[in-house]
Formats: sequence, structure tokens, C-alpha cells
Amino acid sequence: MKRLILLRHAKSGWVNPELNDMDRPLNKRGKRGAKALGKWLRGTEYHPDQILCSTARRTRETWEGLGLEGEPELLDELYHAGPDAMLTALKAAKGATVMMIGHNPGIAMFAHELIETPPEHNRFGDFPTGATLVARFDIKKWSKLEPHKGEVLEFLTPHDLIDQTD
Repeated sequence: MKRLILLRHAKSGWVNPELNDMDRPLNKRGKRGAKALGKWLRGTEYHPDQILCSTARRTRETWEGLGLEGEPELLDELYHAGPDAMLTALKAAKGATVMMIGHNPGIAMFAHELIETPPEHNRFGDFPTGATLVARFDIKKWSKLEPHKGEVLEFLTPHDLIDQTD
């Protein structure tokens, strides 16, 4: 049995229009969202033993904001990756529970390709910033991963975790 935590980076900002897209940082809302997601993850049994992360600043800052154990493998090929590149990276993974942190639109397309039945959550279709899918696959090795075989265990967004009045 393998588990995947598929996470779109938290909300980033365009405070400096001269910044390269790769260097965009998280904004205040994104930092709060990453922190809330990390708190939620620490309260679950979903603890990644391998982290695959885009090299973009906002994905690295999302990982740091989660406050989880471990060091991410920073992969250039996950920066604005499409589903094929994400699948290639995941098929090479060795962990029992792998977290992958990436970008839209690729991460949303990848999520749709992986799972058998989508969750009823109204934001699954657009996979907003901070969206997190936890899926289980009945395989022994990631190299055996096939489309539409994943079972959704959880899907949520930071909006689901943060009291919007604060």
C-alpha cells in the first residue's frame, strides 16, 4: 500500500513585479495556510517519508511553513510540471507516503488522472492554492502506479482549516 499527499503550493504574492516567477514568495495568507495545513497533517497518520518539491521559492516556503520532519528533494522538473512529468517523478519514488508539492494547472490535472472517484469537495476541480489531496494506492512499488486507481482519503484546502474571521 502506498500513499500520496499531493499539495499545491500555498498562496503566493506579486509584491514585486520585477521578480522572476520562480522567485515569488508566499504572501501572508499563504504563510497562514501552510501553517494550518501542517498543523492538520501533524494530527493525522499522513506523515511523509519522502518529499518531492518543485524548486520554486513558493513551493519551498510552503514546505517550510508546514513545519514537518524531513528534507525535501528539490526537483527542477516539478516547476510548472504537467501530469506526465509528475507521474515520472512519482514512479521513481521510494517512500511509503510521498508528498509532492507543485503548481497548477499540472497538479490539478495530475490529481484528476490519479484517482478513481473524485471527492465531493466543491474546490477539487480547480485545486486552489494550498489544496491537499491524500490518496491511497494498492501497489507495492510506485513504479506500478496506474491512472485512475487511487482512492481519495482526504481532500481539503486551507480555507477549510482557517477561521475566515481572524
